[in-house]
Amino acid sequence: MALFTFRLPDIGEGISEAEIVGWHVKVGDRVEEDQPIADMMTDKATVEMESPVAGVVTRLAGEVGDQIAIGAMLVEIEVEGEAEAAGGERPSEEEIAAETPGAGEIEPHPLNEIMTSSVRPEPVEGQDGGFDKLSPNGGGPAGERVLASPAVRARAKDLGIDLAQVKASGDHIRHSDLDAFLLYRAGQGYRPAGQRMKRADEVIKVIGLRRRIAENMAASKRHIPHFSYVEEIDVTELERMRAQLNGERGDRPKLTMLPLLIAALCRALPDFPMLNARYDGEAGVVTRFGAVHLGIATQTDAGLMAPVIRDAQDMNIWQLASEIRRLADAARSGKAKAEELSGSTLTLTSLGALGGVATTPVINRPEVAIIGPNRVIERPVFRGREVVPAKLMNLSISCDHRVVDGWDAANFVQAVKRLLEMPVLLFAD
Repeated sequence: MALFTFRLPDIGEGISEAEIVGWHVKVGDRVEEDQPIADMMTDKATVEMESPVAGVVTRLAGEVGDQIAIGAMLVEIEVEGEAEAAGGERPSEEEIAAETPGAGEIEPHPLNEIMTSSVRPEPVEGQDGGFDKLSPNGGGPAGERVLASPAVRARAKDLGIDLAQVKASGDHIRHSDLDAFLLYRAGQGYRPAGQRMKRADEVIKVIGLRRRIAENMAASKRHIPHFSYVEEIDVTELERMRAQLNGERGDRPKLTMLPLLIAALCRALPDFPMLNARYDGEAGVVTRFGAVHLGIATQTDAGLMAPVIRDAQDMNIWQLASEIRRLADAARSGKAKAEELSGSTLTLTSLGALGGVATTPVINRPEVAIIGPNRVIERPVFRGREVVPAKLMNLSISCDHRVVDGWDAANFVQAVKRLLEMPVLLFAD
């Protein structure tokens, strides 16, 4: 028997180290050749590492979240054959300690899964036309007759209410009686405000994509002097046009606000090239791009990602809608390619129906601007002397004040506002 040391290979140009974001094996496991053993994350992508040999795992480089240098020991495997043929002699403890942090015979400990469930009791119909006496476990003392419908009893259990303490307004307890009881005990200080939230403290290691996000956001706020500008836009006509287009879309994807907003951005940007740019602060160089490569901030289970629509200016609204859906699905399923997650020149971030009144998004460094549409709200507005309902949306923009002046940012948003309030202009030559 001999030991084979699998060292982390060069997995990308300019990459000096990678982070362990997941182990597929543990010490003592039998692995076969080409079997996945670990997931490693770089600045550009997550790469699945496969075992080059078959054998038994005897040593792992570290824990999830550790950074491993290119060329350092990742996994040690006991194989059959001579030591020379198997990859050399076992490295010393000093060599291992110098190669990787936390090296040694350490079994991985994946992040704890927080599982929550909400269990509603099955209604048990008894006597009295569907009304039933609660068992001692359900509220009232044994032998005490508490009448309530199955729906009321289920709701009471969900709310943690002992029905024996609820005063019925009639011959049985109703939903209105539960409401009155909740109000009463709130006034009497019956229950602490956050009792249902109390649970054991958790310590969660910040790793993988979440750590990348934290580092990038901190660098952006540390190096970029942000300023934000918010404008209100009447999207009544835009929403009417969108409804018409969706009614005739056939087998094409349903239009949201985003494709129309992207079309407006692409129309306006040629007159404001400083917004579609990147700034290299160390070199003192601004690169203004002729094409719009738009990053679309997308929430995934792993964290926020920004897949990129390449050459957005060359697409029509239906193509934009399809590309938004394709990229979002790829990001959420973890199948987005490295080139689809980098190279943006401007970023659009939207919280959809949760968009709030206004946002102050953080710039996706080294870009110089980020745009955030907010929630569409119907409100009364004046049209001449009449008050009519209108659909209004605030549009937010954050800019790098080192290279973008407030005047330019405001004029750019006004140009986008004009296009969205007269949406027929989006299709004019």
